[in-house]
Amino acid sequence: MSEVATIKFWRDQVVRSGPENMAVDSWLLEREGEPVLRVYDWQGEWGSLGYFGAAAEARATMPKVSLVRRATGGGFVDHRHDQTYTLVLPRGCGLAERKGDESYRVIHSALAEVLWEAGAEVRLVQEDARVESPACFEKPVAWDLVDGRGCKVAGAGQRRSRKGLLHQGSVMLEEGLDGDSVFSSLAGRLAKKVKRVRREPSGEELAALIDRFSSQSWGERR
Repeated sequence: MSEVATIKFWRDQVVRSGPENMAVDSWLLEREGEPVLRVYDWQGEWGSLGYFGAAAEARATMPKVSLVRRATGGGFVDHRHDQTYTLVLPRGCGLAERKGDESYRVIHSALAEVLWEAGAEVRLVQEDARVESPACFEKPVAWDLVDGRGCKVAGAGQRRSRKGLLHQGSVMLEEGLDGDSVFSSLAGRLAKKVKRVRREPSGEELAALIDRFSSQSWGERR
């Protein structure tokens, strides 16, 4: 598929809180001049809600987890059992310049191919399901991935800014599949070359972003 020339693959080994994970993603969008695919974990039990999600509804849906609001769209996601990744594509990158539904389709098509090769039976959904639910994995939308039973296994939210495209994805991996291998293969499917890197986000900019994602005013926007 090779949508971009090079992707930096970062397996973030630091287990972070919800606000810090969201801050790191935003920090990457602001700082990186090349595509980056970050795979990461959560410290504690977290759920996230999309930029336009209702906080009260999210708490009712996920009462036993701490909540953080994403900068991207989409429904509520329980991160206790998923594998999360972020794809940062700077402005000017061909995939970042595609329309929202098209970039979503391209990324999830590549993910579907990787999962098939790993032995998971998945398929792309081509239209929104006729289900009303604020929970991301209860409502497949166009270009999400579902398994053989029709259950959603991969979704994402996107945000475009003057810096580029932020794609935050969640995958429910089948038992026995190695997430690091899946996402490393995804990077290789999207780019001609994959460069493994380590990042150490720090500084006042990151601290300010963590404060923002931790603040009540951000979390309770609706």
